[in-house]
Order: sequence, then C-alpha cells, then structure tokens
Amino acid sequence: MNIRENVPISELTTMRLGGNARYVIEITNEDEVEPAYAFADDKELPVYVLGSGSNIIGRDGGFDGVILVNKIMGMGVYDEERDGTIELFANSGELLDDFVAYSVARGWHGIEALSAIPGTVGAAPVQNVGAYGQDIAQSLVLVRAYDQLLEEFVDIPVYDMDLSYRHSIFNSGDKVGRYFITKVVVRLNHDKMEPPFYNSLQAWLDEHGVTEYTPEMIRHAVCEIRAAKLPDPAMIASSGSFFKNVYLTSDEEIEAAKARGIPVWDGGKIPSGWLIEHAGLKGQVFHGMRVSDKASLVLINESARDYADLAAAREEIIRIVREKFGYTLEQEPMELGE
Repeated sequence: MNIRENVPISELTTMRLGGNARYVIEITNEDEVEPAYAFADDKELPVYVLGSGSNIIGRDGGFDGVILVNKIMGMGVYDEERDGTIELFANSGELLDDFVAYSVARGWHGIEALSAIPGTVGAAPVQNVGAYGQDIAQSLVLVRAYDQLLEEFVDIPVYDMDLSYRHSIFNSGDKVGRYFITKVVVRLNHDKMEPPFYNSLQAWLDEHGVTEYTPEMIRHAVCEIRAAKLPDPAMIASSGSFFKNVYLTSDEEIEAAKARGIPVWDGGKIPSGWLIEHAGLKGQVFHGMRVSDKASLVLINESARDYADLAAAREEIIRIVREKFGYTLEQEPMELGE
C-alpha cells in the first residue's frame, strides 16, 4: 500500500486547483481497502475516495485527511447471457469509456451514449452520469462496495441507490462518504436499436446519412460530437460540464419558457449551455476561467491561480444568467477540501 504525504490536490484533479492533501493512498485491489480505512482511523482523519479527478474541484485549504485514489482494474462477464441480455462488470478504477468500448465491441448496448465521458466506472453511480439520453441508472444492476460503517463489503442493488439526475445516496444525505465502490454491474442487451435518439445525436446521424443503428455507430457518433465540443481534460484544465441543466417542475413553467423561445427538452430540461451562450458569455474569461467557445457549459482554467478565482467566475456567470433569464445555475462538480 503506497502512502504519500502532502500531495497537491491540483495534481489529482483535472481542473488543477487545490491545496495539499495530508495523505494519499492508491488502492489497487479490494484487499487494500480495509487497511487504508484502518490507517485513517488510527490517525483520526477523514477519508475521501477519488477516481480520475475529472468531476472534483480542489479548494485552496487542502484536505486534512486521507484521499484514497481508486486504481482497482478489471472487467468481464458477471452473469451469463440469457433472454438477449447479459450482465457485465467493471472494477471501479477502470475508465468508464474503456468499459463502454469493451461492451460495444461485443455488440451489447445500453451504455454506448456514455462514450468519452471522463472519469472512472466507480464514479458513474455516484453522480448517476448520463449523456445523450442515457444515464447509468438505466442499465445499472448493483455495486459492490466497502461499507465504512459496517466495516465489511456489501452489494447494493440499484433500487437502493435513490438515483435521479446527478443524484444518489453516494453524494447526498447521511450516507455520503460511507462507501468505497469496488465493482459496478450493468445489464445490457442485444435487441434492435430504434430511432429517434437524443436530439443532437439524431441530428448527427441524419447529417451523416446513418440508417443502420448499432452500438458501435452510436459510440462513434457520440465520440465525434464530444470531441468537437468538449476539451480533453488530460490536455486542457477543465472538469467537463461545469453546470447542471435546469429542470422545470410544472407545466406552467415549461410553457412559460417555451413562450420566451427557450428550448425545453425531455419534459422539462433547459440546457444550461444554451442559457450561458444566449446570455452572451460564450468565450468570455472571468478571473482566469474561460467559458468554452465550443460548449458553453464548460469552464476552462486558463490562468486561475486558486479556488477563489474559480468561485468568483462561477458566481459572476450565475448572476448574469439569472438576471437575463431568471434561472439559477448550479455547479455540477463536487468540491474537496477547506
């Protein structure tokens, strides 16, 4: 078990901000999980579980605790094929995109629209990650996790995870920080894929004359769309989508938005990128943070010195959008540190 001290959170996260973590431990197999928690308990320090760091913002004060970096690798068949479905697993340190590629290469569909999302498999249930009309909840069967409270490994079925838009028991309520997810199981199928697909995905397919819909083709289309709009966080300091979409809760709100020419998708979703772009913020720089000129819901760290710069940029963008449209944007990435 490799233990490092005083490690900058900026080195562990793709936005590249944040002070030092007291300790960082890389976890490469399940057998290291319990000793890592015992190490933290012995020093009376809190624990934070981290994957690729693509959806985490480090704060300037650092983290006086133990960060467990998930590097548990491996994927395969969890349960044999029956009735046109199969259950596949991926250990939580695998990149989500690698797991999608693994499933698609075998002709299974159900997570192909999650292609090219940065982050690990273990992070997918935490945020209920989704894109282009799919989210992990639609295919998820269960996760295996170490329960810090019970001090044992447990299987948590999907119906106990309280999954909704960017929400789960793992990132809200009294169970935050309780679990270290080690394995994710999904159920995929071989049935025929039928249009229409998500608006922008269907537009790409129509533009390119695609009429044969396979998991490989949908993955290819999604990768092309994302590559054209979203920066690679390995190359450019960013945490991907920075703002959650706005969800309207009543028919009256939906009709009022449509009457103002605001797009409303999927029964109540307003794309935050549309609001930011039509507030005139596309490509603008606030406190060293640039609103991407390709996808306005993305913030790029061009020259921000610290978390305070990012926070100032975020609040200015939120204020401008609220003044123009009356909607309050919410940050999507979670935060780590003081």
